[in-house]
Amino acid sequence: MIETISPDLSIGFAPHARKALSTQRIMLDVILGLLPAVFAAGLYFRLHGLLLIAVSVASCLAAEATCNLIRRKPNSLWDLSAAVTGVILALSMPPALPLWAVVIGAVFAIAVGKMVFGGLGANIFNPAMVGRAFLTASFGILMTTWTVPATIDSALAPVAPTNNIMDIRTQATPLAWSKVAIKDANGARIYNERHPLWSGLFGEKAGSLGETSALALLVGGLYLVIRRIIGVHIPLAVLASAFVFATVTYLISPDKFVQPFYHLTSGALLLGAFFIATDPVTAPLTVRGQWIFGILIGSFTMLVRVVGEYPEGFMYAVLLANSVRPLIDKFVRPVPVGGVPNV
Repeated sequence: MIETISPDLSIGFAPHARKALSTQRIMLDVILGLLPAVFAAGLYFRLHGLLLIAVSVASCLAAEATCNLIRRKPNSLWDLSAAVTGVILALSMPPALPLWAVVIGAVFAIAVGKMVFGGLGANIFNPAMVGRAFLTASFGILMTTWTVPATIDSALAPVAPTNNIMDIRTQATPLAWSKVAIKDANGARIYNERHPLWSGLFGEKAGSLGETSALALLVGGLYLVIRRIIGVHIPLAVLASAFVFATVTYLISPDKFVQPFYHLTSGALLLGAFFIATDPVTAPLTVRGQWIFGILIGSFTMLVRVVGEYPEGFMYAVLLANSVRPLIDKFVRPVPVGGVPNV
């Protein structure tokens, strides 16, 4: 029973539930949080980078609309979840990736990573990471070819090739350099000389389209936290566990392993911590579960970076954590409203 005292005040029995945000509003805020990274992608990788984002979003929307028609389901494009998948997928792509490749990845992300399971809310894995994993397995060379940001040399403004004469200029990513450092006696010192701390903060380095600028990702991530679209538990768990892992390896052998700060500002760690691991569909329900989930992602990411042959492990870490999320929810169950009942 609820008794209305005035138009602005109502009294009723507990529990008191606040009206939840709509899916569309949440997804719109996620897109707004990604805008700084999109701006950085346009700044450093010019028109081709922006085209990759636009084509990825359009392909995700088209794939979802087609799947809805085939399944005879209502149109779900207005919830903006497919658009979010398209932006995140594009931001995790190499800047000079051909447009046809991102179309394939986007279609696979929506059709196989999302709609096969029944659509939004039923998918087990993060769709963007499913699409990226498929592209990595299918087009290994394209997915590991990195280009120099156009701001380093004005002659490189068209980052992608525009004719048969001009070619792109490739460059190893900081994570690739860190792998070289592990195998070189003085590798860490050389790495530190070639990669000043500020380069990772602002993003003037080779890397995926939206992962190079740590500052842009931090601004977008803080926006989501302030808007209460995401909690702080998963991002803190991911970043803290990765930092601790990197610190331990650095203290053991500072000449072999790079400083922890480089790991935090390189690769997909920041993009993933704020925008991928926090996906409410594929993340655990409880706070304790979210801490376990985030620690698993951060630790496995660093395990691949330090021990594995592949320079980046975030994509695999997220998919692994998604696969065990049902187990986390099973063993770390939410407490019912009013507390645990006496039995």
